[in-house]
Amino acid sequence: MDTPAARPLVRPATPDDLPAVAAILEPYVLGTAVTFDEDPPGVPAWEARLDDLHDRGLPFLVAEVDGVVVGYAYAAPWRPKAAYRHTVETTVYLSPAAQRRGVGTRLLSALLDACSLAGVREVVAVVADDPAAAGSLPLHRRLGFEVAGVLRDVGVKHGRSVSTMLLQRSLH
Repeated sequence: MDTPAARPLVRPATPDDLPAVAAILEPYVLGTAVTFDEDPPGVPAWEARLDDLHDRGLPFLVAEVDGVVVGYAYAAPWRPKAAYRHTVETTVYLSPAAQRRGVGTRLLSALLDACSLAGVREVVAVVADDPAAAGSLPLHRRLGFEVAGVLRDVGVKHGRSVSTMLLQRSLH
């Protein structure tokens, strides 16, 4: 169980957090099909994402333990067409040391609260069929997401076809 000192502080991301964010994602990009990114985004790409989400009024959060960023989560527009303006896609990544310690639950819960405050109505999560994503489905289910469908073989990464599961939660 987490001790009070080990409980993560969840807060809005700042530009100073972005090297840690990039470092958290990099092994997932290079070694798994959890993300369909094929090249790890560098800090300039993360700066652009942080600025874009801020301009849209959407949350980008980090979790830190003992002053070290161990995870991040953000909500981005689901699709570009105007009718989707109240729907977002969530992204949550944790460093390996932060997994199975409640950090993901705290981070995603805070993200959902921030989405609600931002006027979001529907939240979608896309979970890849990859062993490294094993904790993602239980995490989302704990927080009220339901399976909305499966997209079969929609990505190709590391030489294999990868399916995704769509999960959805209403905030209204």
